[in-house]
Amino acid sequence: MALSSTLSRLNLIPRPWLPYTVTTLRALKLKPHKPQLLRPMWAPLTLSSFSVSAQIHRPQDDNLIVLGIETSCDDTAAAVVRSSGEILSQVVSSQADLLVRYGGVAPKMAEEAHSQVIDQVVQEALNQANVSETNLSAVAVTIGPGLSLCLRVGVQKARKTAGSFNLPIIGVHHMEAHALVARLMERELQFPFMALLISGGHNLLILAQGLGQYIQLGTSIDDAIGEAYDKTAKWLGLDMRRSGGPAIEELAREGDAESIKFSIPMKQHKDCNFSYAGLKTQVRLAIESRNINAEIPISCASSQDRRTRADIAASFQRVAVLHLEERCERAIEWALKIEPSIKHLVVSGGVASNQYVRAHLDQVVKRNSLQLVCPPPSLCTDNGVMVAWTGIEHFRMGRFDPPPPAVESEDFVYDLRPRWPLGEEYAEGRSEARSLRKARIHPSLTSIIQASLQQQH
Repeated sequence: MALSSTLSRLNLIPRPWLPYTVTTLRALKLKPHKPQLLRPMWAPLTLSSFSVSAQIHRPQDDNLIVLGIETSCDDTAAAVVRSSGEILSQVVSSQADLLVRYGGVAPKMAEEAHSQVIDQVVQEALNQANVSETNLSAVAVTIGPGLSLCLRVGVQKARKTAGSFNLPIIGVHHMEAHALVARLMERELQFPFMALLISGGHNLLILAQGLGQYIQLGTSIDDAIGEAYDKTAKWLGLDMRRSGGPAIEELAREGDAESIKFSIPMKQHKDCNFSYAGLKTQVRLAIESRNINAEIPISCASSQDRRTRADIAASFQRVAVLHLEERCERAIEWALKIEPSIKHLVVSGGVASNQYVRAHLDQVVKRNSLQLVCPPPSLCTDNGVMVAWTGIEHFRMGRFDPPPPAVESEDFVYDLRPRWPLGEEYAEGRSEARSLRKARIHPSLTSIIQASLQQQH
């Protein structure tokens, strides 16, 4: 096994690291046709310093064209976006069949699926945008959080493309991209704002004070809401080819949400963290006690059996979303103490495409005199647009790295960040009775940005 593969699996990335070189804005005000010589101290996707500076000409801000690549989990995605906000292309290759076959994401199988289609997906994104690599201003790629094996495929492709065509490269935080894509669709959305990021692997409540400046108000202490939706759908024998969320939402419309009294998680914990493991257990026990056979698809179930499944789906969804509402209410209270000027709550991530979730969170923001901002469903799930746009936002601030080598050694070690916090935890909001899972993780994006800015002065 290659050294790079071993290190990425074990997450043995030494300090210090920066996700991209931070140059001063003054250094980026370049005259046309006079490239600026940038001298990076760290590269975002490598473990070593560049010994040779690269010449990078930075195009005008209103004329940037960025390729975004996303492979953090089970979707292979690429997109081309202009800094004006125009989406030139968006391509996503789903692994739905693999999800059904393995009952979830199998990292090794997902990696192989990414590897098989990544070249085709990127080329299709370029073709749809009617641009070539030589027209690009930069390449942005997700470097974490996510599955190491999957992240590696996207990073390899991004570095190969950037190196071959002498393009700057931008390492992107997956969850930051989910939050910032709302600024692409809602151009009036300004910092500071709140964001609730909900997906299969994450529940995250943040206060976005500025680009790269985030305060974590709450996060998952065990399972995320998307994981709970998927498991419930699987246990109810629903069609998983489109993921559990849409299947549960559709079936729940037929059921009585008050028929089963599931308890709301963490009622006694006065913080903003999330827990869905207990609710999953309640659902599983309810299914077992009613003798529901998941081997019998919902399409083949009797009318009474279907009704029972619908009641479980509706009751589960009601409590799952009530948990979101409670945590959001408290997080808004905390956030307004820190930043009284907040006007918006951004809700993004795969679960944010659920209309039931949107409707109930809209009630929360209205009670607090805020506005709800949700990207369209196609930009809530993992996609290349959010990566490209986040790359554009950071590129404008001078946060990028010079082109990687056109040819890299076989033992090259990539900087992948499978566990990478987005912001610093809100000191007054630490859980009283439960602590987050301990694991080897990278410093948060916010702390990295702050350290790099201090280094400038």
